[in-house]
Amino acid sequence: MAVLHAADDLLLEVGYAGMTMKSIAERARVSRQTVYRWWSTKAEILLEASAGDAEEELALPLSDHPVDDLVAYLEALARFLAHSPAGAAYRALIGEAQHDPAVAGLLAAKDILGESARAVVERVLRPDADSRAVDQATALLVGPTFFWILSGRDPDQLVARELAEAFLHEVRAGEITGTT
Repeated sequence: MAVLHAADDLLLEVGYAGMTMKSIAERARVSRQTVYRWWSTKAEILLEASAGDAEEELALPLSDHPVDDLVAYLEALARFLAHSPAGAAYRALIGEAQHDPAVAGLLAAKDILGESARAVVERVLRPDADSRAVDQATALLVGPTFFWILSGRDPDQLVARELAEAFLHEVRAGEITGTT
C-alpha cells in the first residue's frame, strides 16, 4: 500500500515523466527489489492505485430512480477525473497510452471507467441487451465527461443532469438496445 501511495504522491509532485521506479521505492521506503517483485513498470503501479480508488470513488448505491443514479454517477466521475489523485493517475496513464503500446495494453485490459459505469448503465438498458450494447452505452455515458475533463475544460460547467437525460434519450430512442 505504501508503494501505491508513494506513486500517487510522486505523480502529483513531479508528473509521470519525472517518476521512476527508484523514486517510488525511495518514497515508499522499500527496496527497488520489493517494488519490482510486484510491478514491472510505474504504469502498472499507477493503474493499480487508480483502479482501487476508482472502485471506491465511483461505486454508488443504486436508488429507485435511474436518472438520479446516472446523475450521481456522472458527478462522481467528474470529481474523480478532475480532482482525485487517482483520477490524476488515470489521466496520466491515458496520456502515456497515446505513444506507449504497453500502457495502452494495460488500460485495455482493465477498463476502470467502464467497469464502474456498467452497473448504472445496465439498469437503463433492456434486460436482454447483449454485452456489445452495454459496452456502447457505457462509452456513451462516460465519453462526454471524459472528453470534457481530459481536454482541460472547467468541470464545474458540466451539467450532469443534462448529460444523463441526453444519454437516456439516446438509449430510449433505440440506438443502443442490441440483443443477442
